[in-house]
Amino acid sequence: MDLDQFAALRTPEGAAALDAAARVAGGDPLTAAAALRSAGVPAGLAAAALTQAELRRRAGGKFGPAASGMFLTRAGLEQATRGVVARRRAERLRAAGVATLADLGCGLGADALAAARAGIRVYGVEADPVTAAMAAANAEAAGLADLFTVECGDATAFDVTRVDGVFCDPARRKAGTGRRIFDPNAYSPPWDFVTGLAERVPRTVVKVAPGLDHALIPAGAEAEWVSVDGDLVEATLWCGPLAEAPRRATVLREKEGPLLHASGAGVPCYQLTGSGDAEAPVGRPRRFLYDPDPAVVRAHLVAELADNLDATLADPTIAYLYGDEARPTPFARCLEITDILPFSLKRLRALLRERRIGRVEILKRGSALEPEKLRRDLKLAGDGAASLVLTRVAGAPTVLICRPAAA
Repeated sequence: MDLDQFAALRTPEGAAALDAAARVAGGDPLTAAAALRSAGVPAGLAAAALTQAELRRRAGGKFGPAASGMFLTRAGLEQATRGVVARRRAERLRAAGVATLADLGCGLGADALAAARAGIRVYGVEADPVTAAMAAANAEAAGLADLFTVECGDATAFDVTRVDGVFCDPARRKAGTGRRIFDPNAYSPPWDFVTGLAERVPRTVVKVAPGLDHALIPAGAEAEWVSVDGDLVEATLWCGPLAEAPRRATVLREKEGPLLHASGAGVPCYQLTGSGDAEAPVGRPRRFLYDPDPAVVRAHLVAELADNLDATLADPTIAYLYGDEARPTPFARCLEITDILPFSLKRLRALLRERRIGRVEILKRGSALEPEKLRRDLKLAGDGAASLVLTRVAGAPTVLICRPAAA
């Protein structure tokens, strides 16, 4: 989409085309396009409206009902922060005393809008003209244009002395192709600029990919990994006075429903902090297995979780924990182990057949086996169910047969 096409969507005719597209989105694309053309919508406007309708439909999972009025690009939606995560970050910034914020590389404005809703004055900078125009339109649609303004330009040229906080989410996809960029030095803005921001504005926050190499974490920064309903969604670097702990795992549970906090409506939020370099004790497998949340694993906080649960590892390189009790925790799923077997396809198949196990969930860490191939090879039959955990115990390939732990 170019600026002229976006401008056409902002006209009364464009608004009508967007409404019509929303009614037919989600079905066959050719049928939807034909429906708009038969209603008199020009082909170019129809294509742009249908693209927006489809993106808005997909964005509902990130932004909720607000997605229906937003303008989006595919790349921008892919990198945009989920609403629940952006809201929590904005609340933390506001609680830390940030009143004015520069959002360098603001994209479609997801984080800036959350900050503005928290009462922070946000100055967004976006290099792509269409994305910048969309971010400004999203601020207007949200009624936040007085708190969030956007300029199209180079994020590295913005005068950060104008603000008391900086947020930066460097682009991690190649312009034009949408391909992921794995080398931080190829981000936009580049990594050296991003990590140098904290020297100019101590209250700096950087959103990064959850696969960030720990070696790239700046000295003194807090590195936080965030999961939503068990999905690892991002990592964040909190710099200067914003850093409260070396490592943090934050677990958000949208599916548990709304929860009222002092700051307003939110979702259940659980946090585990620690050094990130402690080592959990190693012992034999015990009655219960804990599968830590991916945020805990990526934050290198398995040892801290083990201490909370009085649990141990069975292999020093694999993040499964074992305990004698099923202790409730938001940071791990708990399964009861019924059998521990050295891995043997023949023996495992015979045991499952004997117990009439016809449905299995397959989890794995430290195993090269392909779960779907194993499922086929097992030739399951029966009305029972079980969880199979493929792992190593003291270096040996092992399968654990498990069932849900009693509450």
